Amino acid sequence: MCGIVGYLGPKNPKDIIVSGLKKLEYRGYDSAGVAILDQGKTKRVRAQGKLKALEDKLQHEKFDGHIGIGHTRWATHGKPSERNAHPHQVRGINLVHNGIIENYLDIREELLAQGADITSDTDSELVAHLIANEVDQTKDLFKAVENTLDKLRGAFSILVMWEQEPDRLVAFKDGPPLVVGLGEKEVFVASDVQALIQYTKKFVYLEDREVASIKGSDVQFFSANGFPIQKKIVELNWNPEMVEKQGYAHYMLKEIYEQPRAVAAAIEPHVNPETFTVALKNIGFGGQPVQKLEELDSKTDWAKTQEVFKGIERVFIIACGTSNYAGMVGKYLIEQLAKVPVEVDIASEFRYRNPVIPPKTLVLTISQSGETADTLAAIRMAKEMGATTLSICNVRNSTIDREAHGHLYMNSGPEIGVASTKAFTSTMAVLNCLAIAMGRSRGVMNEANEKDLVRSLLAVPSQMEGVLAYDKYFEEAASKLKLFRGFLYMGRGTSYPIAMEGALKLKELAYMHAEGYAAGEMKHGPLALIDERMAIVMVAPTDHLYEKTISNLEEARARGGKVISIGTGDNEKLRSISEYYLAIPQAHWTVSAILTVIPLQLMSYHLASNLGYDVDQPRNLAKSVTVE
Repeated sequence: MCGIVGYLGPKNPKDIIVSGLKKLEYRGYDSAGVAILDQGKTKRVRAQGKLKALEDKLQHEKFDGHIGIGHTRWATHGKPSERNAHPHQVRGINLVHNGIIENYLDIREELLAQGADITSDTDSELVAHLIANEVDQTKDLFKAVENTLDKLRGAFSILVMWEQEPDRLVAFKDGPPLVVGLGEKEVFVASDVQALIQYTKKFVYLEDREVASIKGSDVQFFSANGFPIQKKIVELNWNPEMVEKQGYAHYMLKEIYEQPRAVAAAIEPHVNPETFTVALKNIGFGGQPVQKLEELDSKTDWAKTQEVFKGIERVFIIACGTSNYAGMVGKYLIEQLAKVPVEVDIASEFRYRNPVIPPKTLVLTISQSGETADTLAAIRMAKEMGATTLSICNVRNSTIDREAHGHLYMNSGPEIGVASTKAFTSTMAVLNCLAIAMGRSRGVMNEANEKDLVRSLLAVPSQMEGVLAYDKYFEEAASKLKLFRGFLYMGRGTSYPIAMEGALKLKELAYMHAEGYAAGEMKHGPLALIDERMAIVMVAPTDHLYEKTISNLEEARARGGKVISIGTGDNEKLRSISEYYLAIPQAHWTVSAILTVIPLQLMSYHLASNLGYDVDQPRNLAKSVTVE
């Protein structure tokens, strides 16, 4: 997702900011820009596209200033363009923002009523207007930020400077990460230590609703209500392997944190953020080899894909392990959005049960590696029986990718940890695109519904960054959680396969007893397992099955089970009946599974790490299962 870099010190801000932004390119972006205070006035340079375009514009620009901010943007509100690129400027206020302002429509209407000149389509510019209005009254940037913070709802990290205070930066966050780097008579701010590690090894990590006020080389930290707080300085001594891991203790933790970027990359080829529509890109049902997909005419290929979808009467989803659970989520999506019956099969069972594959069947296979032996055998058998095949893989030109008729990609980047994380969430994002595309192609979804679903999907990467804040929570809770003798994971609807995935992660990593169930099945046997040493992990976002899920949870709690629940927002009911309650942002049911799985990944990771196990390479397991 978006990357932020700021600098205040004696060096050339341009060089440091651009260098830092290069380190953040892995987050994904479509435009970039810098704003540097130069002799009392801000010089702002922005460009659509990659950093090279910005560097070309900056090549002959000279700056005499010592303070500046920079940004790489991935579009959420407003299409990718120079007009929508950061930094945003409003009456001497310069601002960069990562995340999403959920109440931006209310703010925009209020500002327009006041006569504000809004020059972009972004939610970010609106924050600059709010701060500019406040600074007109307070004449103090820190107080202006303090007065603005409570007006914002959403997940955001923001860095701001003001021409009238040429030696001050103010940073604040509520969700996406933001760190302050401390150097010799210089201060840095960034989304990720990776951007700054070449300049300093001393960092302060901002927590939610904390504010950093930087004046000269002095940094002070405050709570949202203005009270000073003491922050711990963390000194990082990275070795080459840690640099490769970007400072994370394990590849798996790094990959968990890469999920917002991975989901953004997964949907980017297929979603138009300006029209909020889906058109699957370069699927290749016309028979082109994988190597030629990029040469396809997108409109012609999409027309062919729509023609295939119109003729489909049944879908089989074939996969193994974590990919199978993603497929189960896909069943709910495709059946409800495209009105096509879907069967989900474990590949090793599908190929040996002599399945009946009727005409006009689409067989969808999911494999991160594209080499999974049972899944490969299943796709070959389906082709022999006359089915149309479509693959979702992370590795282009893998065997499954080459053998399928149509091709979709997770686009999650290399996944080193054996236990899949970002490939799983990327797959669910791609399945959202597929279900929406099928629904529209088959004429069972109207334009308004498509726009609503796409808006929800585009908001997910920013929402994921907020959910990642549970990392510290589980790190602290792991020593208590490991004392349970077992874990029962439960959920309904799309939360049911998420419960199964959560249980699988705990088995894979921590070697603990864990089972995933449909919550409605509790009284059909599993209730017998529950006592005070059994943890109940209930995935219960607010959706049409919420009340029934709560009823199932009460049954489990009455038998003595200790409850860990995941719900939507500040849910007092769940909080009151849970030992641990974890809140996800409000989200459409089609995407809630992408958010609810993150706490389960973090819980498994920290339990395994606390027990001293090798998180990246669990015993007896391999990343790619290429034999039966």
